Order: sequence, then structure tokens, then C-alpha cells
Amino acid sequence: MAIRTYISIITLSVNGLNTPTKRHRLAERIQKQDPYICCLQEIHFTSRDTYKLKVRGWKKTFHANGDQKKAGVAILIPDKIDFTMKNILRDKEGHYIMIKGSIQEDVITILNIYAPNTASPQYIRQLLTTLKGEIDNNTIIVGDFNTPLTAMDRSTRQKIKKETQALKDTLKQMDLIDIYRIFHPKATEYTILSSCILSSWMGRPMYDWEFDLFSRPMNDSDGDFCCMFEKMMKANKR
Repeated sequence: MAIRTYISIITLSVNGLNTPTKRHRLAERIQKQDPYICCLQEIHFTSRDTYKLKVRGWKKTFHANGDQKKAGVAILIPDKIDFTMKNILRDKEGHYIMIKGSIQEDVITILNIYAPNTASPQYIRQLLTTLKGEIDNNTIIVGDFNTPLTAMDRSTRQKIKKETQALKDTLKQMDLIDIYRIFHPKATEYTILSSCILSSWMGRPMYDWEFDLFSRPMNDSDGDFCCMFEKMMKANKR
């Protein structure tokens, strides 16, 4: 019997959370949209600052931060969600965090990435290659990639560079698909607002995930592009 889980995710590039006013705005926004999972990029915290990020009813907070106030990512899960942690992976510079666990007994992996401003495609490609063994059918990847994946995503409509094409080839080889582009093939906005049903065939009962995706920079003038992928197995039904 197939197991069906609804899940809503909000991913925000916040460009720093070191002022009380901005943290308050963020907390209000999270509580208003009330997602299952909130992923933040570019927090600009050190490990000593993580206590500052507080959202009422959201005690499950997982961070990856460096020694300086730059980069930084976090994943927040509200208390009302029955989430069980199994494993966590993160780097020391605050560019990615991966959590593995289950929501209502359904296995899920969340990878939240903040790519460096320079050589972003190479960084993401290397990271995905390194984490290949951790990425399975139940993996969702979100983040601020700092690189457009299609010419349509670029404000200038420039051609895709060879580094970006190499990244796209890696994504294809790993059976990762761009959910935004599938459901919005001609859209040019950076805002993601969609509802879709994704399925992964895993050689056992199929899991159907129904998503609400909300992705937007914290500052509307910030043109950072956030993207989302879902791992899909190309297996035949038995």
C-alpha cells in the first residue's frame, strides 16, 4: 500500500540575521506561512550566535556555521511535526547541512545548500558528487545556488557556461530533476509558488509526496535564485 505524505517547505535566502528586527520579521513570516520545514541560507551566524534564532513552536533547529559571520545555513522543523532525527551532515564553513530522519514514519532527507559566490557550479557539482551515497529517492535539495541553471533563469538571457552545463549533466546522471522548471517551464520569476505531487519508485511501496513550495529572497530586491530538486529513481514497477 502506498504511503502518502503532504509536506510544505519554505526556503529563504535571508542575507544575515544579526539584527533583532530582521529575526523578528523572519519569525513572523515562518509562523504566518506555517510550513512543515523551513530552510534558511546566508544567516551570517557563527556557532556562538545560533541561540539568537528563535521561533516560538520551532525548537528543532539544525545549524551549519563557520568561524566568521558569513554563509551559514539552517533547517527548522516545528514542534507539531513528528520528526525523528537519524543522522546529520554539515561542513565547517556553513555552506551546507543535510539531515536524515522521518516525518510520521516516512523517511526523508533534506539537503540545504548555500553555494559560494564564486565558482558556484563547481562547488555544487563537487558537493553532490561527494554526498552521492547519501542522496536517495527521498532526498529534497533546496538552497541558494548562486547560479542559474537555464538561460531563462538569467536576467540577461546569456548562454549557460560550460561549468553550469557540467553541473546540469551531473544532476541528470544522479536522476535529480528541477521541480520548478517542470511545473513552470516558461516562468522567469525567482519566486516559487506551486503545489505538486512527486513520486519515487524505490523497489518497495511507492511514496507520494505532495508539496507546497515557497522560495523567495528575504529582501525582495535580492536576485538570488533558489531551486529545488527531488530524487527520482528510473526503475520499472515490479
